[in-house]
Amino acid sequence: LMAAIPDELYNVKFAAYFDSMKELYILDQKFKVICDAYCASTAKTELYKDRSEKNYRRKMKFENLSRELEEEILFYIMRNR
Repeated sequence: LMAAIPDELYNVKFAAYFDSMKELYILDQKFKVICDAYCASTAKTELYKDRSEKNYRRKMKFENLSRELEEEILFYIMRNR
């Protein structure tokens, strides 16, 4: 039975690499850690959606982190496919 990959990875940004992603997520522990960090960061961005000043700063922090992790995921796939 194949492990399911998290919903946050069903993302248009990763669509072209989806098969590679699924395989790497299941077989490559380092890749899984990066993906799980991305999923957590994306979830936090959702969490801080309301517009209070404190939450806005937090949201920006996690949005930037998500973007960096997104790039890292894409580079990782390119290097390892």
